[in-house]
Parts: sequence; C-alpha cells; structure tokens
Amino acid sequence: MYVIMGGTGHVGSAVAQALLGRGEAVTIVTRDAKRAGAWRAKGAEIAEANAEDVASLRAALQRGRRAFLLNPSADTSADTDTIERRTVANILQALEGSGLQKVVAESTGGAQPGERIGDLSVLWELEEGLRRQSIPAAINRAAYYMSNWDGLLDTVRSTGRLPTMFDPELAIPMAAPHDLGEIAARRLVSPLDDVGIRYVEGPRRYTSADVARAFSEALGRPVELDVTPRGKWKAAFRDLGFSEAAADSYARMTAVSVDSGFEMPGDALRGSTTLEAYIRGLVARS
Repeated sequence: MYVIMGGTGHVGSAVAQALLGRGEAVTIVTRDAKRAGAWRAKGAEIAEANAEDVASLRAALQRGRRAFLLNPSADTSADTDTIERRTVANILQALEGSGLQKVVAESTGGAQPGERIGDLSVLWELEEGLRRQSIPAAINRAAYYMSNWDGLLDTVRSTGRLPTMFDPELAIPMAAPHDLGEIAARRLVSPLDDVGIRYVEGPRRYTSADVARAFSEALGRPVELDVTPRGKWKAAFRDLGFSEAAADSYARMTAVSVDSGFEMPGDALRGSTTLEAYIRGLVARS
C-alpha cells in the first residue's frame, strides 16, 4: 500500500494516478473525505487526516509501507511560514512509529537554510528532518511549477497582459505537476537504495516572455508582459490578499530565487511536458 499526502492536489493526484495505473494499492490522505470521492471510484482508499493533528496523520501513514510526503500550503491570509514550519514538524513527528519502509518527499529546487524565505527554508527543514530520521528518504527538489501560472489565466484573457515579477530574459527551470507526480511515483516503487536528493524539471527552461507567448498562442490574441519592479513585490502580494507576514516571506523568497538564477544542476530528472503544451491544456480546460 502506498500512502499519498496531498492526493487531491496537483502533484499528489498525479502520484496517485501513476501508481493506480501500475496496479498498485493507494490510500489518499485528505482533510475532508468528501473531497476524495472520485478516488474511491478509481479504486483508492481514503484516510481522513490533518497535518495539524499528528495522531491522525500517523494513523494514516501506518496504513501503508511507502508514502509520498507533501507539506500542505498554508492560507496566504495567515502567517504562512509559521504554519508551514509547524506542519513540517508534525509530519516528521508522525513518521515516528509509522512503520514505513520508504518515503518520497516533495521539496523545492532552491531549498536552503534561512529565515522567512517561504518554501526555500520551510522545505529545507523538512529535508534536514528526513535526513536525521531512520526511514530511507528520497527527496525531489522540484522546479517552478507550471501551475503557478494557472491563476493568471482570467487576467490574461480579459486584459491581454501577464503580470510577473521575473525579468523577461530570466530563464527559469519549470515543470508540469503531472511530470513531478510521475517521477515521484517512480521513486516510490524503486529500490530502497534510491534515496537522497534529486532535482526535477521539465524538458527545457523558460522565460516569462515564453509564458506570454504560450498564452498568446493558446488564446489566439496578443499578450504583453506586465513586470512588477522589485521594490513593489511585497505590495503586489498584499494586493492579492496576502497577510503582511506572508507577503514579506513570498517577496523575500522571490528575491532569493531570482538572485540565485533559479540554479539547478544539469543532471536533473526531466519531465516531458512542454510549457506550450501545459498552457494549451490549461486554456482548453477553462
């Protein structure tokens, strides 16, 4: 049995679907079992658990031999760093006594120590915690999710402009959630010695100008970039409804990522979905 955290989200659902396609037994972990009804129809089991509740999460993990770990994103109207650091600690605590044989954890390409730099430091804490415990752990440091552009479709469609904080010429490693899930599933079923950190990205790197062109082609209309200068990043997040603390963390995370050039090694595991194909699919589904 494979236990999947985040099974109702982008990456977790792709992990679950890949495993079911292999004929494997899967348990979907969700905070609300009513949201996972479609998975029952596909043959998956459902475990209701919450990353804020260590006992419920441990009970869910105990249902399987291997598990996919994903730290849930906090509501951006709250203090995201504080909440997500707490749920990382809870996940690590829930592993104690779980009896798991192996775990695969979703991390981020820029994971590093630091204070209030969002996923970069939060997921570094997850990685370090996994390194210190005894269950063999494979860690996938994922590229920038192509799905991060999803929420801008309505804006692009109505205004012909794509808001971004990235320089038009900055090439960014990106990956489709489907590919991230497929690769995580492969590491879940692989031998116990397939552990440690691997980077994961798509077939090539893309700029925000490439994203604008992909939207333009998919929508059949011109799309121009609307670049937010660094000095206004925090205010831009606040305008989206982020709390003061979350806006500060996300702005700092963006700055660290941009300044590092979104560095990832050349030997990354690669998905096959292009940005153009992803955006076409997004538009077609909308």
